[in-house]
Amino acid sequence: MDKGFEAFRITRQFTDALTAMGLTEPTEIQKMAMVPAMSGQDVLGIAETGSGKTLAYLIPLVMKVKYARSGYVQAIVLGPAKELVIQIHQVLERLTANTDIRSVCLYGGIGPKEQAEQLKAGVDIIVATPGRLLDLYSRGHIHTKELRTLVLDEADRMLEMGFMSQLRRILEVIPVKRQNLLFSATFPERVENLAAEFLEFPTRVQSAAQGKPVEALRQEWYEAANFRSKLLLLIHLLQTNDWPRVMVFCSTKDSATRTATYLDRQDVGEVRVIHANKGQNARINALDAFRTGAVRVLVTTDVTSRGIDVEAVSPVVNLELPSGHEDYLHRVGRTARMGREGLAITFANEAEKFNLIEIIASVDSTITEMPWPAEVPIAPDLPGERQEVLRELDRRRKAADPTFQGAFHDKKRKPLQHKPKKKLTSKKKR
Repeated sequence: MDKGFEAFRITRQFTDALTAMGLTEPTEIQKMAMVPAMSGQDVLGIAETGSGKTLAYLIPLVMKVKYARSGYVQAIVLGPAKELVIQIHQVLERLTANTDIRSVCLYGGIGPKEQAEQLKAGVDIIVATPGRLLDLYSRGHIHTKELRTLVLDEADRMLEMGFMSQLRRILEVIPVKRQNLLFSATFPERVENLAAEFLEFPTRVQSAAQGKPVEALRQEWYEAANFRSKLLLLIHLLQTNDWPRVMVFCSTKDSATRTATYLDRQDVGEVRVIHANKGQNARINALDAFRTGAVRVLVTTDVTSRGIDVEAVSPVVNLELPSGHEDYLHRVGRTARMGREGLAITFANEAEKFNLIEIIASVDSTITEMPWPAEVPIAPDLPGERQEVLRELDRRRKAADPTFQGAFHDKKRKPLQHKPKKKLTSKKKR
């Protein structure tokens, strides 16, 4: 009896490639999605990050393409960000290493000339961001008359980033008769509306753990008084644990920069930072160095919380908590991927504990509180930091009780009391 990927009648060149990638058993979402996708059905796939969604659509895709036939594209995979499409293309290249399937990765940030030359040489599968795909199509470098499959990956993220108008333009210039595959880590109303517009009688496959962290993930949290104390605890954990790859998430570009600058002065290994103000090449170089192990600590904002797959990341550290549980799930999804064990550590100050309570309730998961290490000092607050915490506490309490008036409510002014004017009397001259 066939076991693993062989049970899906995947041809030898692809099973050999999967074995070379260290993969022998399909994940839950792959088991559910591959059969309907291979049979030509439209598929809507919903699964948690790190569950193997990329191969869930790439394996059926390459099984249908199989051999290079002409200079025209047969399948297009769309992703929301340059880093993600590069990663998808890297997986695709490894999967098709034993075949003559030709693929091209298209994204912005560089001139289109080199990418146009690659398309001219002939292509079977395009992995692209929507904007660059439309740009090269408008220049006449992409011909879609033989397109048979269109994939949208990280659909929820694409809608958040405002790609809807570009997606509609793409749908107008590709064949109506085609297979559509849509994959997303979450399924909010906006993705449901897109699915209704994009898919035709789809087969919906959904991981049982969707909306929750994977079971192999251990989650811990520390109560921290302030930002400086968080940094001292992070340094202590980095110096006392043999962690080869650590991702540290911050909420803003400023705090990410400050964190990276501070860590870089300590004995914690090579440190890099990624945020929206960093150039495309700097971000890709930092990720590549992190993947190879040349960089131990990657400090980042939520620009890398989705879709980015780096092997053996553990732990993920939330130096600052995100505002919602979806962002939390995407952050911690950078570890414990593809069945591996992982660790997520969260630091929360007095105000952030409100977010943490909501996250725990939303993801229906246990996050264990850890004791503050005795050897780590509590640092003084930054200027104005305590006031910001108190304001957030007031906001939270007022949201729960509209009559609540906290430390920062506007005091009512007392009405002015006008004293009667003294009458001016002239002194008589004596």
